[in-house]
Amino acid sequence: MNDNFNLYGKYYDLLYCNKNYLAESSYIDTCIRSNLPNAHTILEFGSGTGGHGLILQNSGYDIYGLERSEQMVNEAKLRGYPCEQADITEFSIDRKFDVVVSLFHVISYVNSNSSLEKVFRNASGCLNSGGLFIFDVWYSPAVYYQKPETRIKRVENNEIEVVRIAEPEFRTSENIVNVNYTILVKEKETGNWIEFRENHPMRHFSIPEIGLLATTKGFTIITVEEFLTGNQPSEHTWGVNFILKKNE
Repeated sequence: MNDNFNLYGKYYDLLYCNKNYLAESSYIDTCIRSNLPNAHTILEFGSGTGGHGLILQNSGYDIYGLERSEQMVNEAKLRGYPCEQADITEFSIDRKFDVVVSLFHVISYVNSNSSLEKVFRNASGCLNSGGLFIFDVWYSPAVYYQKPETRIKRVENNEIEVVRIAEPEFRTSENIVNVNYTILVKEKETGNWIEFRENHPMRHFSIPEIGLLATTKGFTIITVEEFLTGNQPSEHTWGVNFILKKNE
């Protein structure tokens, strides 16, 4: 996986303070209950600061997170979310789970075919027979139809003001969009500004592409739908949710 969220992680929660974690976690809960009613244990790939995981934990699941960013792991642990710093392409864990979830386009951060194969293999290896692998990705038809554009986001709290500029750059032959972030942070007490940049390469996928990968790693696709709404994917569907079942 690529190095990202180094400094960005420090301001992550503020930048996504309006994200509806409750609705998204409820949607994932419904996905699980509809396809594996007796599921109890969840392993989360790319758990961030625990936004989804804590809600699922409060819903009664025994959940554990893997997150590459040390900053985010520290934030999640302060909130009481059980997790560890780990790369989802290379890790070891000595237990099995009913469900593996990977939310907020974490899989789209896995750019290379070899790394994707490792992630899917690891998901399969961590699952009980018949377990679920649930994840959302950027959807290729929507990326090509809508085309990412430069966006500016401004957020603030009592201590800081953050301006994020996102500038996309297409790597068409690789199905990757480089999202080049410029982050400007103002400390309100001093009036000082700091600036840093990060590059987040995001891979987008077609349904057949995920289907082939799933088949080679011992999964069967049971659901493909627009994330959160459950609608059929189209060129207007930026985020597509996949539910895979590990073969018996």
